[in-house]
Amino acid sequence: MDRLRSLVFKLAFYGLSVPIVLFAPVMALFGQRAFRGWVVTWTRYHAWCARNLAGIRNRVEGTPLATPALYASKHQSFYETFELVRMLGAPTVVMRQEFARIPVWGWAARRYGIIIIDRSGSATALRQMMREAKAAGEEGRSVVIFPEGTRSAIGEAPPVQAGLAGLYRAVGLPLVPVALDSARVWPKHGPMRAGVVTFRFGEAIPAGRKREEIEALVHREINALNN
Repeated sequence: MDRLRSLVFKLAFYGLSVPIVLFAPVMALFGQRAFRGWVVTWTRYHAWCARNLAGIRNRVEGTPLATPALYASKHQSFYETFELVRMLGAPTVVMRQEFARIPVWGWAARRYGIIIIDRSGSATALRQMMREAKAAGEEGRSVVIFPEGTRSAIGEAPPVQAGLAGLYRAVGLPLVPVALDSARVWPKHGPMRAGVVTFRFGEAIPAGRKREEIEALVHREINALNN
């Protein structure tokens, strides 16, 4: 049954995602607001497919801020990359450079305002990321980063990457850690399973804390459901 759910989800979601992405340049002609609305509509379709075809539902604990913030989230599956965009009203997202190279999709991601990061971690790349994130915050958009840098399985807790502290200083926004357990229903390897994904929005951390404190606190908070 799990494999059948996964197959049906993929056929429905990816089948319609192709024309949605290909139509993105047309939506861009109507301005940034319309384009971002198109992206959010895509995330709503993703949520519909996950709920009705794969049997995946959300439980949300805590509340996102009503004002822009830097959200540092656990990353266990493809699922939360769409759900956080939907929940947070089109935030910008820090994303690996490889995704920007995908034809059409990469262009659409940049048009949306995705912040591309070079995983080599060069000083130039980090400064560029910080500038773009600061500009997004000044525009009134939240910023989402996956500070461990990669998807992980239940029980895995990679260290927080160096870019988090710099981003936190640059944007000057409160930082909200987000714990989740999406790997229980959408593991890195294997079929999707019906079930509930918990998103836990932690207490906002005001700007101005020290690097060591931020990294330790975020690592602990985003792994709160990781057992």
